[in-house]
Amino acid sequence: MKAPWNFERYLPLAGRFLARGRLPALLLAVTRKSARQGGRLGGAREDLKLLMALCVARVRGQYRDLSPKALLSVVAGLVYFLTPVDAIPDWVLGAGLIDDLAVLAWVMRTWGQELEAFRRWRDAQAPEVVARLEQLPAPQELSEEFS
Repeated sequence: MKAPWNFERYLPLAGRFLARGRLPALLLAVTRKSARQGGRLGGAREDLKLLMALCVARVRGQYRDLSPKALLSVVAGLVYFLTPVDAIPDWVLGAGLIDDLAVLAWVMRTWGQELEAFRRWRDAQAPEVVARLEQLPAPQELSEEFS
């Protein structure tokens, strides 16, 4: 399946977030934006939570069964979601989130098998582990891969 228009330019940005250990800052910004959107995210809110939990588990070194390309696409999707000026700028009332949600849906479809494997892994964890996946990581929690 072809990537959404303009998505490719977000892959190098995602690579820089990963290489520089800035994923926790990205997750914080995405959390803030999604909280501001309230009910406008609809069903995509659960997808966004899954993508963020995946990143948290990866940053903490808890989950590694994800291809580097899938991780890069997930992070690029989150960067796209966060960027206010993209295909449809966020300030365009009623339409500004449409492209963001389309990109997140594309990430979910394209990497569906790997994301479903993560969902099964997450659901098999103890409740306290699942609860920690919903908490943003502190800088000292970065695995060696991200520090």
